[in-house]
Amino acid sequence: MSGIEPVLLKTDVLFFVLIAAMVAYGSYARRHEHLRAPWRQVARQPLGMAAAVVLAIYLAIAFLDSLHFRASASAPHGGAGYSHDLNSVFDVLVTPLRDSVERTYSAPFAAEAYAKEIVELADGSNSRAYPRLEHGGVHLRDPASERGPDIAARLIGGILLGLALASALAALVVAVCARRARMPWQAVALGMLRGESPLPWRAILGTVLAISLLFGCAVELAPYYHVFGTDQVGNDVLYQALKSIRTGLLIGTLTTLVMLPFAVVLGLVAGYFGGWVDDVIQYLYTTLSSIPGVLLVAAAALMLEVYMSRHADAYGSLAARADLRLLALCIILGVTTWTGLCRYLRGEALKLRAVDFIEAARAFGVSNGKILARHILPNIMHIVMISIVLDFSGLVLAEAVLTYIDIGVDPSMESWGNMINGARLELAREPVVWWSLGAAFVLMFALVLAANIFADAVRDAFDPRLRDLE
Repeated sequence: MSGIEPVLLKTDVLFFVLIAAMVAYGSYARRHEHLRAPWRQVARQPLGMAAAVVLAIYLAIAFLDSLHFRASASAPHGGAGYSHDLNSVFDVLVTPLRDSVERTYSAPFAAEAYAKEIVELADGSNSRAYPRLEHGGVHLRDPASERGPDIAARLIGGILLGLALASALAALVVAVCARRARMPWQAVALGMLRGESPLPWRAILGTVLAISLLFGCAVELAPYYHVFGTDQVGNDVLYQALKSIRTGLLIGTLTTLVMLPFAVVLGLVAGYFGGWVDDVIQYLYTTLSSIPGVLLVAAAALMLEVYMSRHADAYGSLAARADLRLLALCIILGVTTWTGLCRYLRGEALKLRAVDFIEAARAFGVSNGKILARHILPNIMHIVMISIVLDFSGLVLAEAVLTYIDIGVDPSMESWGNMINGARLELAREPVVWWSLGAAFVLMFALVLAANIFADAVRDAFDPRLRDLE
């Protein structure tokens, strides 16, 4: 594309690989009934599907924020080149938020700064007052009397926009379902409203409606106000909170990508072969589990920081440096968190190696590698799947904790941990600046809650012990 240079960061590549793996797994599961049946059970749970809609929105934002590029810019000596600023497709879509930079703090929906400054009056004298913001509420002549009615009018417009968007999506869903079922759309819509369809469309469309209303209100308000205020250097807090979604999702997903090979391979090998192999692997994960995880992460992060400071010339930009630190944090967390899943898989492999079909495979001369790949691995995948979805929310919270103690992601990268870390001093101000912490809490709480609810649905569907109880 003319005037744009696509840029692939290391975490972008791994994130796209992970999405491709998810698509490949979905295609594989559709062709095998033993995998399709549990996912059908997940799809029948209203809370699980509502959580899936929320997770899909977060994933879409992270995907758009991973499509990076550099725009063309005039180079020195009259040549053509590309800007050093790294942008994403998401940045382009939320340009009003990114460009609305004030001088310092401002409260949510404010039209004036949060603290008094010395301003010059019309008669040339100076006075301490709350100066007007450069972007927030700049369209108002008298904020004291006009702000309330203006916000109310824009909220009504946002609600109408959200209703229109939700109605369009619902109509599209009804049309597609009616065409697949070869039924009149009126009958399909009535069945959805009554809850007679296999999928819980009322929960799905209700969640879509709630998200559409929030989206509509944000579209109407964000270009004119700072919905979550601004931080110390005047950046829009809503923009920072949305940009932090990518960081949180990468921590939760790429760490799992690093952890799984260690846990699956070592757990199955230890449980299947036993003997000295089992003793060595047990000694390895027992020793690693005995060391406090925070100390391991802190030591590795500090060693990485020393290495990066000594080789600063190897990184072309601050974005590349921050991306490498994020990738290193994912690797460190993955290397230090595989022991629990490995222990579970070892116990399951110990049980499976004694069952009749494994003994029969050995008697027929099937190699150990084929037994592990074709007989044992498929029978422990429910544990792997449950572990992935249960560990995701813990890893998202771990990023916030580690960044809070300055061993997490780079300070130049937007993350909820950095927002919470920056809010420490803001909470000690007078008056209190609370909105950075509040915005990070709201978006992180929504992601972790949706992940936990979806994890419960997956666990209920994939755990054979729960299916036996039913």
